Formats: sequence, structure tokens, C-alpha cells
Amino acid sequence: MAKQVISPNIARLPPTRNRDGNGTANLILKDLPKKECAQIFSELEFVRLKLHTVLHEAGEVIRSTYFMESGLASVLAVQPDGKSVEVGLIGKEGFIGLPVIFGLKTSALRVVVQGDGTAHRLDTATLHGLIPHCSKLERRLHIFSMIFAMQSTQLAACNRLHEVEERLARWLLMSHDRIETDIMPLTQEFLGQMLGARRSSVSVAASILQKAGMIRYTRGSVTLLDKPKLQETACDCYAIIQQQKNNWMEEAR
Repeated sequence: MAKQVISPNIARLPPTRNRDGNGTANLILKDLPKKECAQIFSELEFVRLKLHTVLHEAGEVIRSTYFMESGLASVLAVQPDGKSVEVGLIGKEGFIGLPVIFGLKTSALRVVVQGDGTAHRLDTATLHGLIPHCSKLERRLHIFSMIFAMQSTQLAACNRLHEVEERLARWLLMSHDRIETDIMPLTQEFLGQMLGARRSSVSVAASILQKAGMIRYTRGSVTLLDKPKLQETACDCYAIIQQQKNNWMEEAR
């Protein structure tokens, strides 16, 4: 099979020695049956993802899929005038390329790296060949697709119904859960795009959280200082998403 041309913002890394699913942080790949691991891990390409790299573009063919190992990817709904708003976040719990597991070829959304990280890259055609022989992997991908759809639905309601400071607190919590670091490289412009809010509104919201001692906001970065207070300030969407995800994961055992 011909090797796919890789983006200059996606650097190949030495192959991981993990072949049994025990050494990966990705929750879909982790602890898969040995037979499935033997088939899957030999096909994965370990890559570094740089900030702002576009992994999938709306309307374009999906040539590669990604099992996130670290970092953060933002999923954006893009409008004809070029404006966009975030409809989902994916970190080590997830997979980028959901349309292909249902036999679809193109992406309806833009997926952008929002925090430097790593991933296991897999050619779409190779994934199609693996799925019929990897029932556990297929089930986990389907479960993740339901969780991501639920998250997107909740975020649509969130962007319409809740105040900017509540949404900002929710976004910071969701991001922190995925990248597990207290310092995040963020700008007002970026946050406005993610939250579907004006830059001035984001500035006011960040000031409110900072004055309350929840974050330290400097030009280009946000540091989380008090997660419990952020959880109290965030809208109910954060808890709703977490609870539903936990319920489904329990049901799937």
C-alpha cells in the first residue's frame, strides 16, 4: 500500500514498542484483546501533532484517521462565510475520523489541533480492512461515536443558552480533563471562536474568572488555579456530559 503524504505539521515519531494495548494512553486502543492488538498496532504510525494543524477539513476526503495519545483536537462547524464554532473536543479518550467507520468518505467538520500532542495515525483503507476482524475495536468506536454526538448536542444547547463565563469555565474543564495540564496556550480570539462569542465578551468572562481566583489569564495562555471553583461556576453542561458518558461506559461493560 502506498504511503500517504504527511503534512509538514505532522512529524513522524519512532514506532512505539507497545503491541498489546497496555502502554497506550488512548482509551479506545487500551487493553484490546491480544489478537486485535497484533493486527492493529503493526499498522499504526506514531506521529506528533503541532498546534493549529488541520487534520480534517469540512467537505474533504478523510485519508487518515487518528487515535489521540496526548494533546487536544477541536471539532468545528464551519459556515459559508468562514466563521466557525466548536462542536466538540477530542483527547486521549477518542478517535478522529468517525464518518469512515460508517462507510462515509468525507468530513462534515473541520478538526484542528488545539494543543500540541501525539497520535496513532491509521490510513482509512487500512482501518476498513481491520474493522471486520476486530469486533472489540469496532464496538468501542461505535460507543465513542455516540458519546461524541451527545457531547456535540449538549454544546449546541450550551452555546445558545448559557452565559460566556459559564461556557468558558465549562470549556476549560473539558480541555483540562483531556490534556491534564494546568497551563493552556490560549488567546482571546481563539476562545471566542471556540465559544461562539465576541472577543470582548471572552475578555470580560476571563477577567471574572481571574478575579475570583479560578484562573490566571495572561496574553496567550490560561493557568487553572482552582478546579473545584471552576466546576461550581461552569454551566450544567459539563456535569451532564460527564454523567451521560459515565452511564454509557458502565452500560457497555
